[in-house]
Amino acid sequence: MTATDKGVTHGVRHVEVGRQDVGQRLDNFLGRHLKGVPRSRIYKMLRKGEVRVNRKRVRADYRIEAGDMVRLPPVHQPAPGEPAAIPTGVAEQIERAVVYEDESLLVLDKPAGLAVHGGSGLAFGLIEALRQQRPNQPFLELGHRLDRETSGCLVIAKTRRALNAFHQALREGMVEKHYLALVAGRWRGGARRVDEALARSGRRGEERLVQVDEEGKASISRFEPVARFARMTLMDVRIDTGRTHQIRVHAAHLGHPLAGDDKYGDFELNRELKKLGLKRLFLHSAHLRFRMPDGGQLYDLHAPLPDDLQRVLERLET
Repeated sequence: MTATDKGVTHGVRHVEVGRQDVGQRLDNFLGRHLKGVPRSRIYKMLRKGEVRVNRKRVRADYRIEAGDMVRLPPVHQPAPGEPAAIPTGVAEQIERAVVYEDESLLVLDKPAGLAVHGGSGLAFGLIEALRQQRPNQPFLELGHRLDRETSGCLVIAKTRRALNAFHQALREGMVEKHYLALVAGRWRGGARRVDEALARSGRRGEERLVQVDEEGKASISRFEPVARFARMTLMDVRIDTGRTHQIRVHAAHLGHPLAGDDKYGDFELNRELKKLGLKRLFLHSAHLRFRMPDGGQLYDLHAPLPDDLQRVLERLET
């Protein structure tokens, strides 16, 4: 290990997983042990096989077990106590976004444009900002993720026990997740279930791209029209799985891409919608309903449609 005034450079290290970390995703475990290292660098380490568990290559979503031996590659970490400064406006925005809080969970109405964590050129994300704002809170971890441009309900665990319980609820399909999405075209008929497997199809810059692929992971979305406009439809989308870009890819597969989607969308329509004030993806996590495993507390959480998206709806032709 070499110390400098700008941080610490470590050689290869081996860390044994303790009982308190059992069930945690490997990428989250690495994030805690490699503080200050960009998330993009952590994922690159995993892709290149620089990180090993029990001498084997593993994926980012591997759930670590007690006694696992994790190899950490040589890496430079910024000096502790020198995190990126969080702008006052962002800090205030996050505090205003609190929807619900108890001793176990914190739920935010995540603002659009704010990444949930740093990396990929971002000095900080919501979770880093939250940790700085609450230095006396010993444990704060993302329960799940939302894309940077997606707004709405986001669960933060305040204890390891709560995080493991919420992840168990996700795995067992006990979390009911509803999104509001504006899609291109006038939807015909009523509710529709989409059961199309999804797989990665490559990358564009730092972001993964996804496509429908029968060899991919099982993915289920349920689309139900809420309001119809001349050329658009507002949908309630319930997802039974949480794959990367799931709603966006399923909607495009149906021929009804999401408004403002710059990866899978109708680019000409997006240009028209910009004139109506749509400056981002029209996707909002509006409702989460779940009960903690083993008969725990029932959570029923809502985040209203943000003003910027509401104004777009008011300007659409009916």
